[in-house]
Amino acid sequence: MNKKISVMTILITLILISIIFTGCGKKEEPVAQTPVAKAAVSDGSEDLKISYQLNLAKEDTENFFTFAGNIRYMAVEKDHADMVSGASALGSTHLFQPYRYDVEGKNTISGGLRGTFLFGVTPYSQIVGDNFNASKASDGTITIQYAHRGTAYRIMTDASGKLSFPNGSFEQRAIGYIVGGGPQVISKDFSTDGTAATVDWTKVWDSKVAGGKLVDETSTKKTGDIGKDIAAADSMYYWDGTLDVALTGDILTINGALTAVTR
Repeated sequence: MNKKISVMTILITLILISIIFTGCGKKEEPVAQTPVAKAAVSDGSEDLKISYQLNLAKEDTENFFTFAGNIRYMAVEKDHADMVSGASALGSTHLFQPYRYDVEGKNTISGGLRGTFLFGVTPYSQIVGDNFNASKASDGTITIQYAHRGTAYRIMTDASGKLSFPNGSFEQRAIGYIVGGGPQVISKDFSTDGTAATVDWTKVWDSKVAGGKLVDETSTKKTGDIGKDIAAADSMYYWDGTLDVALTGDILTINGALTAVTR
């Protein structure tokens, strides 16, 4: 009997000691989990509506640029060129800026596309001076190209004529420079006579034609390499969605709505 009591006593003692040490031991701190960044998701809302028409062949009073969004007062219905001043008649040139930049001044949309909209509210002479052109390939792809203030821009749709955001085909390349009101001086790597009128677009978008060369002997300006022309990677928001581009004869149209997506 005494032996059984002794064994029982030892077991109870060991259990108590185990409990005491467990209770007094250092508690394990929970391991901090690195938060997983959630991908920005578009809710499909129409935060910026676009409608645009441009005659590529001649001066046309039917050219226009219309936009509306969620920013109060920043909307224009069928803005067009003021033939007296040469500026936009209804002020879309500056009214569109809040949709182009965030509050920190970072780009939220392709600069080349923004420039394209401006051709709808300027005289035809600007189209000629910047060699603005559009073409439709046999597969349905529409390409828009022009050179403004020494920078070439190219915008390409898919085969159905859709222009996708945020990472569609928007490109740019420095090919020259301009002093004051112009005309542009274009590197002869891309132009036979150094003017925008004779730009060889095949050479402009050929990566084998190296950048980093002096445009001419009278300036320190250099050509550049082909780069993407999309929203800044650290902008507060970007545009998502598609715009429908059509080219019927000489008439270029762009229509649709985009959604603002916060990063």
